[in-house]
Amino acid sequence: MKLLEENYQLNFSKINFLERKTKIENKKTIICGASKVGKSYLIFDYLRNFKSEEYLYIDFFDFRNRTIFEELDFLEEFIFSKDIKVLILENFNYECKIPNCENIILTSQKNIKHKDFKIIELFALDFEEYLLFDNKNQNITQSFNNFLKYGNLPLSINLEEHKKVLKLQEILKLNSKDNTSYEISKILIENIDEKKSIFQLFNQLKSKIKISKDRFYEECKELEDKNSIFFIEKYNQEKSLKKIYSYNYAFLGAISFSKKFKQEFTNMVFLELLKENKTIYYLDNIDFYIKEDNLAIVCIPFFNIDLNSNLLKKIIKTALEVDIEKIEIITISNNQKIDNKKIHIETIVFYEWALI
Repeated sequence: MKLLEENYQLNFSKINFLERKTKIENKKTIICGASKVGKSYLIFDYLRNFKSEEYLYIDFFDFRNRTIFEELDFLEEFIFSKDIKVLILENFNYECKIPNCENIILTSQKNIKHKDFKIIELFALDFEEYLLFDNKNQNITQSFNNFLKYGNLPLSINLEEHKKVLKLQEILKLNSKDNTSYEISKILIENIDEKKSIFQLFNQLKSKIKISKDRFYEECKELEDKNSIFFIEKYNQEKSLKKIYSYNYAFLGAISFSKKFKQEFTNMVFLELLKENKTIYYLDNIDFYIKEDNLAIVCIPFFNIDLNSNLLKKIIKTALEVDIEKIEIITISNNQKIDNKKIHIETIVFYEWALI
């Protein structure tokens, strides 16, 4: 049981971290979330309640544990002999049978379920959490600029600026099984906030690299299962093209010099909505439709009522067709209530809207 003993010696008591809105509150918990969103640090927070000799932490992605499966038959015996109170299985592998233990925390990039386990779906930082983590900037405008430019991953905040893009590139590479997998991730990220079919994207990529349709579709499904890529439907039109979003909009700027400010901004707004755990659709001229709230969200970074009057008419027309009661136009720079007898419309600056 050499590797079990080596993992047992790991001590996380000296790791510095900031608390998230989400906490582990159940003795049996599964944390699901994309790469680098902070699953491990949620665990480190939980382990503060225990002495280092009371827990066993095993990460199946740790290369040093590549042969640990040979010892898993002895896991329950090891837990009993050491009187372990908490078992952590990071990047859980189903080759490991879950043993008896008072507290068990599993993590996975994919959404997994297990009887009697509470599930936490963890996403990257929302803007409110980002402000708590970003203790270098006292100016909310500067924090917002960094949030938009470098994304929502906790590890990006304290990196030196010249390393931030390189780190995002590194994460994308590490999350890819091979170069084909990387190219699939790239083409999806390049099309965030676009209405595209998987078949269209496949044909686009096939013109650049050799790839099978099955491989492309499987990879897209896997990225969706890992909450790395999101596909949202048009309301009441399941067969319509879906809109694509990434769990970190800053990946776009890390893989391309092309400026797609509106798309990145809209993806950022999408992720703020995602944390509310409500079904999100889109409509013609409306970025996001929350049916249960009768709410339309439209992202226009630099809104001007005179310059955008024609677009506003189209937005209102669509909203009235589905009985939407309220339209929120998310901007970067201005708050304003817009007169309309049939529908409540207002523009809201993102960093105020996100903190409501």
